[in-house]
Amino acid sequence: MATQTVTMNGKAAPLEDQRSHEKHEPGTNGVPITWFAAYSTYVGYAILIFLGRFRDLVGGFFNERAAPQKPPKGIAPLVFSSENFYTRRLYYRVQEAFNRPVKGPPGAHIDVVHREAHADDCILHVKSPMETTRCLNLGSYNYLGFADDWKDTCGGDVLEALEKWPVGLASARMDMGTTALHTELEALVAKFLGKEDCLVYNMGFATNATTIPALAGAGDLIISDALNHTSIVNGARSSAAKTRVFAHNCEKSLEKVLREAISMGQPRTRRPWNKIFVAVEGIYSMEGEICNLKAIVEVCKKYKAYLYLDEAHSIGAMGKTGRGITEYCGVDTKDVNIMMGTFTKSFGGMGGYIAADKSVIDYLRISCSGSMYHNAMSPVVCQQVITAFQIIMGDKCGKVGKEKLDDLRNNSNYFRRELEKMGLHTYGDYDSPIIPVLLYNPTKILAFSRECYKRGLAVVVVGFPATSVVLSRSRFCVSAGHTRADLEAAVKDIAEIAKMLKLRYAKSSFG
Repeated sequence: MATQTVTMNGKAAPLEDQRSHEKHEPGTNGVPITWFAAYSTYVGYAILIFLGRFRDLVGGFFNERAAPQKPPKGIAPLVFSSENFYTRRLYYRVQEAFNRPVKGPPGAHIDVVHREAHADDCILHVKSPMETTRCLNLGSYNYLGFADDWKDTCGGDVLEALEKWPVGLASARMDMGTTALHTELEALVAKFLGKEDCLVYNMGFATNATTIPALAGAGDLIISDALNHTSIVNGARSSAAKTRVFAHNCEKSLEKVLREAISMGQPRTRRPWNKIFVAVEGIYSMEGEICNLKAIVEVCKKYKAYLYLDEAHSIGAMGKTGRGITEYCGVDTKDVNIMMGTFTKSFGGMGGYIAADKSVIDYLRISCSGSMYHNAMSPVVCQQVITAFQIIMGDKCGKVGKEKLDDLRNNSNYFRRELEKMGLHTYGDYDSPIIPVLLYNPTKILAFSRECYKRGLAVVVVGFPATSVVLSRSRFCVSAGHTRADLEAAVKDIAEIAKMLKLRYAKSSFG
């Protein structure tokens, strides 16, 4: 058993590598749902849908708030009752667990704003005067803890940039939206990743959603992991390319899809595909699972397909020096054709980037809508990201960057191990800062969130349609800013909640 100690400042001391080496069935994360959890979940949704339909039938006679609203005579409804049924009859019942407003920086501890219901609608509103509850933050993407020590790390450079540069540039990158800070950031990212050039965007979601349609067009094929992020899915749908899906994180399924696509060619004409892209993520955001990158790279090289790698959650958080999943898996960045990432997780900023060969980036600058039409990233945010990179690389603040990476890995492994010890069903791999815990039943989504909130834990819960119907979960995000005392207290509270709500499915089929 690996040993673990605590340093004088309450941070986790170095921990032996505890990555799981078990072979998981692709797409299952190695955690099969129990028969009771599956049965009770389907029954729970069936009851909710039945009661919702019944209340829709009679609610209009009593002016019920959640009943379908009839539009004025002669005007078609913007949304039909069947289209917003889930929102009205299921989401509103558990909305207390979602969209909680916060106040202040998203550090290890956060102030959650209280809300209340009004008599005239179904939406929760912020109380007036404003009231807050101080909570341990287990939901934000504050991986390296820059929200906790911002004044001591990035704050000075950012405030200095605010004196020199505007908050916004009121222009797209192609027009008058490129500053010296944008150029410096792009050169820094390219150097950090070992790529020829880089293009930065003002939004992480739009980085995928606008780049993929620019790269893939008619006669091209996109082969996407079954659990890829919505931004990749939307980008693929927005393009003129055809799309195929392979089983999650399974190189054998990918090879099968590739072989079939190459042998069969394009639909109807059977002509060869112009280009084939394979899209994967470094860490899957809803699964906490690390990409089987080395095997996928080998398959792509074998069949001469382009590899598109989304490192939104892995860049800055994985690898010995924070260079992401390529460093962690021992893959040369030259073997990844398109490298995408965001600055919203490990860097305490916003926006995203594409790093690739210079010819590709030159093409994107004049062809991608994210560069041509979207407003340019704020220069102040550029400086935040630049300073964060410099700290990670060790060019500023001494060994702070390395300590943050070590703390993040040790905190993540400790928290995951403790959750597994108490018998919870967890997804993902060791070293990943994302730790999903399966809740399954829809009634437990609100109950888990509410009980955590009562104990001062701010958590994120996720259900359908963000997950499949039976796989509702709570997604914990661990930070370098958490101390061991923070995590120990959270583990104690979660153990109590898990026992109360019967979530220990690893110990019993009934939880």
